[in-house]
This record gives sequence, C-alpha cells and structure tokens, in this order.
Amino acid sequence: MSPVDDASTVLEDLLSTRWSCRAFEPREVPRPLIERMFTLAQRSASWCNTQPWQVIVTGGAATERFRDGLAEYAQQHGAAFEFDPPAEYRGVYRDRRRASGWQLYQAVGVERGDRAASARQSFENFRLFGAPHVAIITTDAEQGVYGAVDSGLYLGTLLLAARSLGIATIPQAALASQSPFIREHFGISDDRKILVGISFGYADLDHPANSYRTARATLDEVVTRQDR
Repeated sequence: MSPVDDASTVLEDLLSTRWSCRAFEPREVPRPLIERMFTLAQRSASWCNTQPWQVIVTGGAATERFRDGLAEYAQQHGAAFEFDPPAEYRGVYRDRRRASGWQLYQAVGVERGDRAASARQSFENFRLFGAPHVAIITTDAEQGVYGAVDSGLYLGTLLLAARSLGIATIPQAALASQSPFIREHFGISDDRKILVGISFGYADLDHPANSYRTARATLDEVVTRQDR
C-alpha cells in the first residue's frame, strides 16, 4: 500500500467510526491526551490563517458546576442562540433529521407520540450526557459568518482528533441555545460569540443511546460534476 493510500485509509477509518456519543463513562480523560487532542485540532484551516476560535475546556468540579447550573437554567429559559438557528428544515433535510431522531428514540425506547419521553431525552443535552468534560467554542464576533465557518472547520478537525485518540465526543448546538448562561458562567467577553459546545470523554458502549449509527448521502445526491 502506498503512503497516500495508507493515509486515506486512516482518514476513512476515523470518519467512518466517529459518532455522536450520547452516554459517557464518568472517568476523566488524562490531561496529556486532552492537550494532544487540542494540539492536533489547532492545525485546522482558516481564512488567511486568522484562527478565530477560542475554547473553554472543563474537567472535574468545573464540569459539575457547569452541568448543574446549565440544567437548572435550561429548565427555566427558552432558546437564545447568538447565531440564528435554521429557520426550517424542508424536504430531504427534514427527512434526514427525522430519521436520525427516530434512530435515537428507538434505541432508547421512546415511542412515537410520547412527547414527555422525547423531551426528557432531549434534556440530556443539558446534562452533557454524563460526560466528564465539555468544550465551549467561541468565535471572533467581528468576523461574522466567515469566522463561524472557520470555527466550524476547527470543530470538525477536533472531532477527528478526538476519535484518533479514542475519545468520544458529541457536538451540541443545544448548549449554544443557552448562551446567556454560558456567557455569564465563564465570563465570556462581548468580542466573542458562542458557537457550539462539545461534550467529551469515554463512551459508555453498553448504553443503548450509543448502539446505532447514522447514514450518509451518496455522492450523486450531493456532488454535481462539470467536465466540459
């Protein structure tokens, strides 16, 4: 196997085996591994190498304070994103979203129409799915959508870096929906905008929420070639 083939195989494995973990073991990730994960992610691409992302990472008692405060706040407040969420999901995007949601609900035993049970499962976002760590990604406010795109690239790189180290992750827009709490809790300055949170740790592989994997669209659905 050539070096190029070998490298693409490694990347394919990381992409194929990464998933959004929704149940974690309580044990923490050793600090050297966390530092390695974020060091790898720092190689992410950005426009003109501006690297607009900043990250807050918790562990130990800091995670517990954040988890408890976030859950209490989310019970009493509605969504308040700092970037506009999707106005609506239509067509194939709605279908994919529904398929993903029902895979989760079926895995954890939530029946169709049981809104109370689905709400309880959704609220696990604000308990970080039991993860021992969370990372909050902010972006430079003045860079607007392009800073957000660059920080999204960083997020994707971080997820693969974590997978390469055996660390499970879940990127959570739900955390950004509670931005007023997050801003106050961590003392985030006005020149930053809260983009997303990532809970991470070691996966509880016996939990049913981790028993399924989502599908991906075919190339014909997303790629249009023009050769002439």
